[in-house]
Order: sequence, then C-alpha cells, then structure tokens
Amino acid sequence: MIRLLLMAGVLSVAMSLYDFKVPSLDGGSIDFSQYKGKKILIVNTASKCGYTPQYADLEKLYEQYKNKLVIVGFPANNFREQEPGTNTEIKEFCTKNYGVTFPMAEKVSVKGDDIHPLFKYLVAEAGKMGIEDPIKWNFTKFLVDEKGKLVAVFPSKVKPTSEEVIKYLN
Repeated sequence: MIRLLLMAGVLSVAMSLYDFKVPSLDGGSIDFSQYKGKKILIVNTASKCGYTPQYADLEKLYEQYKNKLVIVGFPANNFREQEPGTNTEIKEFCTKNYGVTFPMAEKVSVKGDDIHPLFKYLVAEAGKMGIEDPIKWNFTKFLVDEKGKLVAVFPSKVKPTSEEVIKYLN
C-alpha cells in the first residue's frame, strides 16, 4: 500500500517542463516535450484586460521567431474576472481580434488553491531564481530556454516585443 502511494506521488510530481501535457483550446493537447530545443514563452492571458492588446505583440513575436520560439497562452480568470468566456469564446476572440496562431491552452487557474500544476511548477522555478509570487496579474510571461530551464519572468507591463524579451531570442 505504501509503495503504491509513493509511486503515485512520484508520478504526480513534474520533474521538468517537458513532463506537462495540457488540453488545448481547439480540443487537442499541447505536449511540452515536443518543444525541446526551442525557447518557450508561457503567458497567462485574459480577453478583458488592459494588457489584452499584447496578444498582437505575442503573435508578432511568434511569427518572427517561429523557428526557435514557441508561445503558449493560458487563459485565466484569476484577476477581476477578466477572462469570463468559455474555451470556445476565448478561441473565437483571439482569432477574430488578434489573428492568434500560437498554441493556446484551455482556461486554467494560475493562482490560488486551484492553481494549475504547470503554473505551480513555474512559480516554484521562479522561486529558485529569487522571484517570489511572480504572477501578479494577467500577461505575466515565463521564458524557458531550449533545455526546459526557466530563465526569465516578465511582469504584465513588459511588452512581448520589448528589448527586455528580445535579448533572450537573438
């Protein structure tokens, strides 16, 4: 019995970003292991936020650096209910208003008791870098290098196309 519990515990703990698979907005799944060798920018997004226009910059960045960068958006309704839509509504909004083609996950929680395991992992990794409580609002950006290591966290106000982000991509 104890052995089974230990095995279950070990299996539920992600050792690497590449251990995560999440449902996508389009009904498929996003398997982070397929992005080995590329940088990954993980962003918690919202459709009714002052930072929502960053979708356009995220798409621009994705198109410009497609050969070495993947952007994955995670809609979340954690901050003042700025992402009230269903997964279908979110997908439609992103496509219609910003032409989003980068992968988008199903809506998740990025903070609190129901935090998604991926964001729990990212927050823990940020903590190892001395960044406590990194997710203060929508459009927080986590940059992971080609080997799956978190290398930077950018707050909402940092635009995806800013030099602060670009310096990691060139």
